[in-house]
Amino acid sequence: MIHDVDHNGVPNSTLIKENTATADHYSSKSVAEQHSIDLAWSLLMEPCYEDLRKSIYQTQQERTRFRQVVVNSVMATDIMDANLKKFRDDRWEKAINLKNDDMFWGKSIENSNRMATIAIEHIIQASDISHTCQHWQVYLKFNERLFREMYQAYKDGRAERDPSEFWYKGELDFFDSYVIPLATKLKESGVFGVSSDEYLNYAKSNRMEWALKGQHILKGYMETGV
Repeated sequence: MIHDVDHNGVPNSTLIKENTATADHYSSKSVAEQHSIDLAWSLLMEPCYEDLRKSIYQTQQERTRFRQVVVNSVMATDIMDANLKKFRDDRWEKAINLKNDDMFWGKSIENSNRMATIAIEHIIQASDISHTCQHWQVYLKFNERLFREMYQAYKDGRAERDPSEFWYKGELDFFDSYVIPLATKLKESGVFGVSSDEYLNYAKSNRMEWALKGQHILKGYMETGV
């Protein structure tokens, strides 16, 4: 519910380039993500949601922990920040290496919380690009919507590059560099059980279909108008 609240259809790089007030407020770091967190959190803190807050947390410690989970989860969707991505990848590798260590789990609740947070971060990343790991028709539906959103930004002068020039190859690269590795990680973690195989298989299948049909589909996007 929080992710992409008040998103205006352009990436962080555009918000930063346009020197928006939001970019300045967040020092040009994960601009859209931080904005959505603050906006949603402010809404949750309104008096009318007191009962909802009480159902989420009862103590200050629980409130702090909930806030941490919200921030970590939404910030994890900023996949364009190379430093944040490397930090998360390193934590994931460490977590996978330790997950079968009974001594690690038994040492403290903090270790369990850390492992859970890492898993949640990757789950919301998967949710962010979930269309790529579902049926081909679902993938096509949201692929087209994203393309048209980005093409509109280009027409409005808010993006330098025409997405039609890189969309076909860009999708293939996205599958190879992000989608399939992420689906593989979730399979390794076991958090989705047998469903993990389905997500990974759909990702690989969609990648194959796009490689075969993507150029023709992209041509159709352009012919039907944007």
